[in-house]
Amino acid sequence: MKRIIMMVLRNILLVPFAWCKLCWYAAHADQYPEDKLYALLKQIDRRANKGGNITIKASGIENIPKENGFIFYPNHQGLYDVLAIIEVCPVPFSVVAKQEVKDIPFLKQVFTCMKAFFIDREDIKQSMQIIINVTKEVKKGRNYLIFAEGTRSKHGNHPQEFKGGSFKAAMKAKCPVVPVALIDSYKSFDTGSAAPLTVQVHFLEPIPYEEYKDMKSTEIAEEVKRRIEEVIKSNGGWD
Repeated sequence: MKRIIMMVLRNILLVPFAWCKLCWYAAHADQYPEDKLYALLKQIDRRANKGGNITIKASGIENIPKENGFIFYPNHQGLYDVLAIIEVCPVPFSVVAKQEVKDIPFLKQVFTCMKAFFIDREDIKQSMQIIINVTKEVKKGRNYLIFAEGTRSKHGNHPQEFKGGSFKAAMKAKCPVVPVALIDSYKSFDTGSAAPLTVQVHFLEPIPYEEYKDMKSTEIAEEVKRRIEEVIKSNGGWD
């Protein structure tokens, strides 16, 4: 909470204008091209991070596929994760978020601009429909981000089990799977501190469909988790 307050106070002159603009874009998202919506989010995100004493250290940007139509699979540490990735990711992407965050102010407008899908984990039929929708969108050339853990880890940089069902959309779309390793993202909002913080975002080499097409979804999940954990360990995030 301290860091969020700092983000607002240090941008107090910008906040009213930025908030109104974000709300307008969110209310009229279908009237704007995706790159323009994404540019606004990046602009707001950069100012918020600067005000909140957060530096994003990125690596592997060259690993992001040049051709759109892929899915990011990061480890999940908290509400800040998507904001960390937005600042350093050069290409627009959408997200699959849990139903519970749909009406949280600011996140609601951000996710609307990203044209996110909200999944109800208790509703199997609705969850299957989301997979179908994401598959169609990815085939059309949109990029998505899915948290394979389903919910954020409560153990800092130590990921939970990656669920195989999260990879069904990638398998059906036959698209590249891009693992993303997040380090110290949880410290942004979950520690109560506003001290200077560096969050690491590592884009790993994509796994092409040809490499995983004969694997079970649970095997893909295990492999993606293994690669992410390896990067976290080698970059000082393992304790």
